[in-house]
Amino acid sequence: MKAVVLEQVEGQTQAEVKQIAVPAEELGNVLVNVEWSSLNYKDALAITGKGKIIRNFPMVPGIDFAGRVAASSDSAFSAGQEVVLTGWGVGENHWGGLAEQARVKSEWLVPLPAGLTARKAMIVGTAGFTAMLCVMALEEAGVTPTSGEVVVTGASGGVGSTAIALLHALGYQVVAVSGRESTHDYLRQLGASRILPRSEFAETRPLEKQVWAGAVDTVGGNVLAKLLAQMNYSGCVAACGLAGGFSLPTTVMPFILRNVRLQGVDSVSAPIERRVAAWERLAKLLPESFYETATTEIGLEQAPKFADDIMNNAVQGRTLVKVS
Repeated sequence: MKAVVLEQVEGQTQAEVKQIAVPAEELGNVLVNVEWSSLNYKDALAITGKGKIIRNFPMVPGIDFAGRVAASSDSAFSAGQEVVLTGWGVGENHWGGLAEQARVKSEWLVPLPAGLTARKAMIVGTAGFTAMLCVMALEEAGVTPTSGEVVVTGASGGVGSTAIALLHALGYQVVAVSGRESTHDYLRQLGASRILPRSEFAETRPLEKQVWAGAVDTVGGNVLAKLLAQMNYSGCVAACGLAGGFSLPTTVMPFILRNVRLQGVDSVSAPIERRVAAWERLAKLLPESFYETATTEIGLEQAPKFADDIMNNAVQGRTLVKVS
């Protein structure tokens, strides 16, 4: 089968598209013919070697994929069934989705919900799945469309783009934060009512004027601290990223004086019940226009180049990989 293969040579990560053997049966009880995958920020870190994502080489990257079951020893899945996978360390410590076939554990797979094709599922991908979990976290915290504006940071990225589309579909007033003026038209098409520059979130005080009912933060660091200082009473920040750093330069004041909630969102090890619920909602909520607006489609051979582009902040929205 053809795959993107990462090797480490003299301490440097090298990516090559080449033919390799089908993964051995001990790696999982389900073999999937991969039709579509995608490039996420974590994939870009792995492929370029700019992040310590891969510990064991050789490795096939790709933290998500969608396709059809080729063979299964678990009766829950049958040959020809459409499935989607995100997380569980696939593409990090288990061979991933940037290959024509993937062998995985059956408990990692979600049956593709009605209304989604494999292609659409990977336009959504890990980023969109994470965005849905963030929106669900805001809902569970009591943030409603009548509560006030919801802000999304890292808005032009995969998680941010999908979060804007989902929140807009649910009737929220969405404000996007982006460091690139070139993305403004794109963000408005997704449903952002207004757009703020990232520079407004560089400095913060322990408490500031109350502005936001809710937030989806993909950045972390100073940006997250600023959001917390600006949250309305009983507001909630769903935090799922740390591209801006893993430190949090803030105080307990927003939490104690304004009853603010900081909800961490993990998509890697989310339980199967929550995964199924999230994918079913994604299938129903995202408009057809989202799949046309937010996607760049590439082939497997182009994955290494686009990984560089992602690291250089030269890609907006989702990068869809046609595998077979």
